[in-house]
Amino acid sequence: MTTAQQTALTYGLGAFVVVWGVLLVPQLIGHRARYGRIDVGRVATTGAVTLYACLAVAVVLLPLPAPGDVRLAQTVQLVPFRWVSDLSIELDAYRLSPAHSLVTLTFQQFAMNVLLFVPLGALAVVLWKRGLTFAVLAGFAASLLVEITQLTANFGTAPFVYRIFDVDDLMANTAGAALGWAGAALWVALKRLRSVGGESRTSATARTTPLAVARPLPAAPAAHAFAGRVGAPPADPRTQPLPLPR
Repeated sequence: MTTAQQTALTYGLGAFVVVWGVLLVPQLIGHRARYGRIDVGRVATTGAVTLYACLAVAVVLLPLPAPGDVRLAQTVQLVPFRWVSDLSIELDAYRLSPAHSLVTLTFQQFAMNVLLFVPLGALAVVLWKRGLTFAVLAGFAASLLVEITQLTANFGTAPFVYRIFDVDDLMANTAGAALGWAGAALWVALKRLRSVGGESRTSATARTTPLAVARPLPAAPAAHAFAGRVGAPPADPRTQPLPLPR
């Protein structure tokens, strides 16, 4: 991770503390008024979404250029998979073998672009209950907005263009959204299977529970009285023969 990325993440965390601190108190008050209690799940969801938004914006925009910074020689890159050739150039420049690709700045930048949009794909499943097509389109649209923001120098608010409009970033961001959707969909499917399996085991246990043994019916009161008079134990009326007809 570069110093610029570390700086961006630090500012993103700081922004999250401020923004969530502003949102948290009204949310807690609203929960008390609406539900009579605090919904921990909703609070955690709001916190997670806020954290992701703050970090994403910080990584995309920060650090801002200073007036004395050198301007970019290239501001648009439209060749797909250019990062692969850049990776080879970096390996040759530092005389590294392909096994060291993971430590190169080119690969780390590509991996960061993928990971940046993984939470967006996961939110499409967990929060919005949408399919893969929605996740891919949302990832592409959000990535395109980011690239346009960079190409226009943050819509004219920055002194000059300091980030490249890169088609590889579009591809990496969209792939990250798809991966996030796939991972979240798998997690939801496994959670449902465990739930169904637990219900099946409960039903099977209920079906195999032995029935209670029937207790013998109590003897008739007349039989008890007669047995008491003759000094014999009372007989069970169910075991006595039927009277003969007269």
